[in-house]
Amino acid sequence: KKKKKSNRPGFSACVCEIVVNEANFVRKCIGAESCQDDLWGKLVCTNFKVSFISHNSLPRQRFQCTHRLLGEHDIPLACVEQVVTVNDVKGKQKILGSNQKLKFNPTELILYCKDFRIIRFRFDEAGPESAKKVCLAIAHYSHPADPQLLFGFEYVGKRYHGSAGEQVNGVDPGGGMQTPLFDCSSDWDREIKRTGASEWRVCTINQGYFISPSLPEFFVVPVSLADQDLKQYACFFYSHKWCWNHSSGSALVRMSNISDPQQQRKVEQRISSAITKSHPLRSDVFKSDLDKTLPNIQDIQAALLKLRQICVIDPFEESEEKWLSSLESSRWMEYVRTFLRHAVEVVYMLERRNVPVILLENEDRDLSCVISCLVQLMCDPHCRSLHGFQGLIQKEWVMAGHRFLDRCNHLKKNDKEESPVFLLFLDCAWQLWNQYPAAFEFTDVYLTVLGDSMWVPIFSTFLFNCPRQRAENSRDFASSKSIHLGQDQALRFPPVWDWSQQFSLKDQTLFNNPLYVGKIATCVQNGTVKTFTHRRSKKNYSSTLRGLPSALRNGSIGPNDTLARRNSLVLRLRSDLSQVREQQETPSERFIRDFFSRPVDLQGLLLPQLLPSHLSVWKLYFLRWVPEAQIPQGGPITTFHKLSVLTDEIEMLQNQLKQYKGAGGTPNNLHVEPSKMYFKSTSTPHQPPAPPEYLSSSFPFSPVGNLCRPGILGTPLSKFLNGAKIWLSTETLANETF
Repeated sequence: KKKKKSNRPGFSACVCEIVVNEANFVRKCIGAESCQDDLWGKLVCTNFKVSFISHNSLPRQRFQCTHRLLGEHDIPLACVEQVVTVNDVKGKQKILGSNQKLKFNPTELILYCKDFRIIRFRFDEAGPESAKKVCLAIAHYSHPADPQLLFGFEYVGKRYHGSAGEQVNGVDPGGGMQTPLFDCSSDWDREIKRTGASEWRVCTINQGYFISPSLPEFFVVPVSLADQDLKQYACFFYSHKWCWNHSSGSALVRMSNISDPQQQRKVEQRISSAITKSHPLRSDVFKSDLDKTLPNIQDIQAALLKLRQICVIDPFEESEEKWLSSLESSRWMEYVRTFLRHAVEVVYMLERRNVPVILLENEDRDLSCVISCLVQLMCDPHCRSLHGFQGLIQKEWVMAGHRFLDRCNHLKKNDKEESPVFLLFLDCAWQLWNQYPAAFEFTDVYLTVLGDSMWVPIFSTFLFNCPRQRAENSRDFASSKSIHLGQDQALRFPPVWDWSQQFSLKDQTLFNNPLYVGKIATCVQNGTVKTFTHRRSKKNYSSTLRGLPSALRNGSIGPNDTLARRNSLVLRLRSDLSQVREQQETPSERFIRDFFSRPVDLQGLLLPQLLPSHLSVWKLYFLRWVPEAQIPQGGPITTFHKLSVLTDEIEMLQNQLKQYKGAGGTPNNLHVEPSKMYFKSTSTPHQPPAPPEYLSSSFPFSPVGNLCRPGILGTPLSKFLNGAKIWLSTETLANETF
């Protein structure tokens, strides 16, 4: 039976969050060697999260970001992948699902989380019935039977609805969002103008989703393609989407395969002809069939499961050849490399061959999302800014109908549909960021937090399979709850880009990259603040900040060169180098070699190094909970700290100079603008602050209590897990013994 929202000390509840069950005298396992550091407290299950209220909390570290929706020991229910109960006295264990029975009293609860955490609770002192009930509650509420049972609907239904109906439900439409959501024609118009796509127009025939359920209400088509033609062809294919225009006029377009073979050639010819007419040189269209050249969603899912097993369940030792061999056998890094390579080939067609490109995929909702975004990241510096990157995801993933509900498996109904396609894209983007950090406005912390936000089920970004599903579910829910909807006639879920929902302004400064070389950079010359604009020009390059050896050309390394990347998890594969030299150079390889033969323009084209030795494991995401992988007071964060302090000092001096000049030379009553950096400089000149003692390579995350491997404390589960593939793969093991 549901209980009312709790006001107990130590429990932080969201709006409309209710407690459904709880257990006292629960021990949260912290230490891997002993139980000396374990915490005692209350385990609470709500309709939003699993919360642990500790009576003896760990000392709060100053670096810890405060999540506005989740406490230090909270786990969103959508993040819980498996609920495993254990009775180590009787030698029994069971994976709990929704509406299942538990025939034994659990002595231990293990929560396997989608963000790679493993959380363990012990019920040695808890009442057996309360322990059983809280385990069953967690299993039930982490398996909602319907999208409208996800917490986001309750949150949005009451969070923004005024009692007198004076406030429009959902996010304030004028809430100061700088990220375009592409849910209106004006956003698409601005994107057309920004990219110079003068031969393309916004089509509105699908308003109300009357033509196609998979297409967004607004999309972009060639001006030569009439609405009548689109209505005629809509029944034969899922979608046709303009993505972006190269400065040469070549368009990047996504298209689903034609469902009717008899109509396939006719429709493709008509659309290809319209795209050709939109090109200044009337170039023929190049078609890239992604289903034939890239791993499918099941392959990607299998690779992540193996990677998770290697990173957090198996014993971790970075230097062991066995570990590196296991990493290679997971094929995750191979798939990252494959997607990056394919994106480079598409860039070659747009940049060097100057031809339009159509990305073909069965439903145009998975692989094409990754490739289209990577191409734009490499070609368009706007997409490497914070708001540009967010708009890119909104355009190519959310409005293009990526199945976030199914791929994230929020309802845990169909494991075959689950696949971390979006996480794979973030990893690919991180690889590009890792090679060109000064070209991106955001940090790797931002990318990691963005990946975590998929499991906080209140954001429209990650809740639905397509815009139409969002509209239909929100209308139905509002009708059942008698919620006033306003002019939009739909609940307005907050997008994840409204970061104030999760973090304070102070914590959001962790997203700001002190290395970023943006379109406009300021400097002081002869006492005057001047502005310089970086222009995309083949004759004007900024100095390279990649940190790679000067002799590194087209993926080759000189005999005396070494990679300028410490603690790489991938060994240099010299055999790959010899193979590259032996193979005959293709036009696309020559294009890559030409790119690396000249200095890099951080506001121009960026191509990634693609040899296995150039790609690294995204440690901040995949290994942040692993204590053995932590580097105390080390790792990239130490450099980030020094650069942030220096950038903060420069910004402070520039602001003071601006205001001093504006005040007629009198420095009185100077207004100091808020710093954009998380780490700030001191007022004492020539004495930069030392790196804080709490810094580690996992910053701002902490492994303490977030990765407690089963079996470490001597439970029989270690033997069971030793032969298990990825987490626990069977549906129930209730009647088995160890």
